[in-house]
Amino acid sequence: MRTGKGLFVSMEGPDSSGKSTQIQLLQHHLKQTGRDAIVAREPGGTAIGERIRAVVLDNAHPEMDPLTEALLYAASRAQMVSQLILPALAAGKTVLCDRFVDSSIAYQGGGRRLGEVVDRINAYAVRDCMPDITFLLKIEPETAERRRSACRNDRIENEGPAYHEAVYEAFLALEKAHPHRIVGIDGTRSMREISAMITARVDALLREKDAAP
Repeated sequence: MRTGKGLFVSMEGPDSSGKSTQIQLLQHHLKQTGRDAIVAREPGGTAIGERIRAVVLDNAHPEMDPLTEALLYAASRAQMVSQLILPALAAGKTVLCDRFVDSSIAYQGGGRRLGEVVDRINAYAVRDCMPDITFLLKIEPETAERRRSACRNDRIENEGPAYHEAVYEAFLALEKAHPHRIVGIDGTRSMREISAMITARVDALLREKDAAP
């Protein structure tokens, strides 16, 4: 259960959509305005989570079963919610998360065709701790592929076009299903334009939090 006045922001989108850059820009903006913001990434965010990340993204494990993959992501998420996110929100901090449960629904639920199994697994992992707002940076799979450097691709990035198309379609379905939480942004717009849109929405939410009794 969430307590405190902290704000939980997640950044979603296909690989190479610019999520990490926008997280960094938002953190810098918040620090300049005197806000206490922490950044986490998925999978990872904790010592245990980073160990899981090393396994789940390693190209040395092409035999990994889709359900194993989904469970590993959920395990990393459960640890981060317990150890990092909930305590930070209770302390009134802003949490900026590079991916969260929407990524599992898109990548494992959509891309791996696991469907609602992913939702059920992650219901335990997130413990009702969902982002206050999620920014979805939307770029077509072909554009994402052109942005990536083949020499740095991980196990997930190395999947074929059909997989990445299914992931992207799942993200678009999530945007339609959760219009009050997920804000879709054209990821091909300039870095500055995207950053301005994000900071404006986050600043407005923080003012609302400050004004709440």
